[in-house]
Amino acid sequence: MTLNPVRGTHDLLPEQIALHHWIIDQASSLSRCFGFAPIDTPIFEFTEVFKRTLGESSEVVNKQMYTFPDNNGEELTLRPEGTAGIARAFISSGLQRQLPLKFFYHGPMFRYERPQKGRQRQFHQFGVELLGVEGPQADLEVLSLGYGVLKKLGVADSSILEINTIGDTESRKQYREKLVTYLSRFQAELSEDSQRRLTVNPLRILDSKDEGDKKIVAGAPEFDASLTPAARDFFAQVLAGLDHLGIKYQLNSRLVRGLDYYSHCVFEFKSTALGAQDAILSGGRYDGLIELMGGPATPGVGWAAGIERLALLVKPTFPVTRPVALVPLGERAQRECERLAFQLRLQGIPVEMGYSGNLKKRLARAVDARARLAGILGDTELDKGVILIKDLDQHSQAEIPLNQALGRLSISP
Repeated sequence: MTLNPVRGTHDLLPEQIALHHWIIDQASSLSRCFGFAPIDTPIFEFTEVFKRTLGESSEVVNKQMYTFPDNNGEELTLRPEGTAGIARAFISSGLQRQLPLKFFYHGPMFRYERPQKGRQRQFHQFGVELLGVEGPQADLEVLSLGYGVLKKLGVADSSILEINTIGDTESRKQYREKLVTYLSRFQAELSEDSQRRLTVNPLRILDSKDEGDKKIVAGAPEFDASLTPAARDFFAQVLAGLDHLGIKYQLNSRLVRGLDYYSHCVFEFKSTALGAQDAILSGGRYDGLIELMGGPATPGVGWAAGIERLALLVKPTFPVTRPVALVPLGERAQRECERLAFQLRLQGIPVEMGYSGNLKKRLARAVDARARLAGILGDTELDKGVILIKDLDQHSQAEIPLNQALGRLSISP
């Protein structure tokens, strides 16, 4: 039997882990500069958490969630996204007295969908949430942070921000009526999913990936005509803020979030360097979410970015810390090199020490590890109380007192 990863999952080997960690470190450090603090929620929740937030009619709930009973018969779900867990934590931890709150998070998410380039069934996200601010300054802050993260990763110039408004409650009510009237004329021609959404969640049809639906949606009424003056002013303030910061954007009237708790701004940063899976950072305002989950009415806005997709785009230059190589020859030298390696590692110096092989092979491994200095120690050196330090770049060597080895090797470039 050949053991392979489950379809849609993949092993993150050291090189990929280094890239993921670099992306997370860059995003985390900038988020802290914006005043966001880290939060970490469990990777599984009671299924109801996601059914409430994503909606019974959503494709994620109906087709993509990994749901299972635990030993007590409770229905649990591996998290398909991060916002719901943070909203649940806000309620269950009694954080409403600490508003406003600004969080960032990262970790694995799970969705059962067809694996593609940059899309896996276990994938990783970095996201931010800002809770407790009603005004457009919150939207502008998370948008500018999202742009800043992409800028820091070196992918902002190959990305474009698409943004839209879905207005306030009254705006959506007016638009929903117009949209249902229009789409009802084409009900028989809509996809099966869109026919079901027509009565449950018609705004989601605007975001359908079905080619037939796209042709019908192209003639749908524009949202702009249904905006209330307050909603129009809210969006205008966000756009003015983006203009003032010099963040370029494109208006996309078909960009929506179909759930009732979303409002005002929705947005996506899309990469011009990827194929069909071009969205790398997406978000919006979700003022009704926490109230829907049983908490106090609390405005919120945030975004999430796919780390796997960002990893396809970034080209970081990692700082290289070259190791020290220790080459013990004999049992006595082995013990002394183990002691020396331990002391060097505690000082933050990486040490390569071969477990077997003759001097030639061990030096060859030291060169392969890109070591600058190699400390060679055998019975002869121990009897003399010295260690042979070999400079692998300069091809030179010198004996120094063994009691000075720690200081000499700890300054290796």
